[in-house]
Amino acid sequence: MNKHPLAAAAFALGIIASSSVLAAEKTLTLAVKNMDCAACPSIVKGSLEAVPGVAKVAVSYKDKTATVIYDDAKADVNQLTSATTKAGYPSAPKS
Repeated sequence: MNKHPLAAAAFALGIIASSSVLAAEKTLTLAVKNMDCAACPSIVKGSLEAVPGVAKVAVSYKDKTATVIYDDAKADVNQLTSATTKAGYPSAPKS
């Protein structure tokens, strides 16, 4: 029998909380090629939103960019650029 059920619960909660602390929300701006019509931004946005871990996407047709807020424990830059490239819009982190 556990003499300290509250201590055990607090420890378990600490373990769960620490794993979520390791994940960080990041913002990345991608330079996107081939956006040459009014429908292009919605296709780029949809391709990025389909990547697990992506929280928010804003695409600028004028600037030819996509700004992505994502959980870096679930997604990475390669997954994001791959998603747009597979949709026909090659991208790379904007410098």
